[in-house]
Amino acid sequence: MGPPVPDELLYRVVDALEKVGAEVGKTVPQVALNWLLQRPTVSSVVVGARDEAQLRQNLGAVGWNLTLAQVAELDAASATTRAYPYWHQQGFLERNPNPV
Repeated sequence: MGPPVPDELLYRVVDALEKVGAEVGKTVPQVALNWLLQRPTVSSVVVGARDEAQLRQNLGAVGWNLTLAQVAELDAASATTRAYPYWHQQGFLERNPNPV
């Protein structure tokens, strides 16, 4: 198990995903997957599905892009204090590029 995630952070992220989803006419999972796929350090996302309908819904995460403002909104909602050495490396853009 990983470290616990505060409920406040979870609610803040889900609220932002719902808001952006309403703006683009997509579901929360579609927005979340699209957001992940737009990260410069993410090359692929592994999804699971209970049934064909859920798989089709997840596949709706591709073929469109969030705006830069929407990505920034989701980034801000999910921002946390990074552990060392990541907070230190944040200042080195060549190792930690900004999201596209």
